[in-house]
Amino acid sequence: MAERDPQRGSAVAEFVMVSAVLMLLFMACLQIGFALHVRNTVQDASSTGARYGALRDRTPQDGAERTREILSASLPQRYAQDVRASVTSDGAQRVLQITVATPLPVLGPWGPAQGIEVSGHAILP
Repeated sequence: MAERDPQRGSAVAEFVMVSAVLMLLFMACLQIGFALHVRNTVQDASSTGARYGALRDRTPQDGAERTREILSASLPQRYAQDVRASVTSDGAQRVLQITVATPLPVLGPWGPAQGIEVSGHAILP
């Protein structure tokens, strides 16, 4: 009678274990990609809002509102809740600063409330 191979049947268990690790690695890469997407979108929206608010016929609040509109159009509404506009000076020039504080997406779209704070700047006329 032939002797049984002690490794027989382990391919299924090995496949399940390797698949689970690969799935976790894939999901982590997706989450990092989403977090970078949120950060880049918030950075672009704050810069665009600052440039919009620095136009001659606009106010800093118009820039903050424009930032909220851009964020609401591309991310969930809660990412556009904390948008602030302020006028600062950099030497002899006045600068419009739009600051956005958003959650850092850690697990899907959820994460700590004050995870990322990004500012966009534009020189006022």
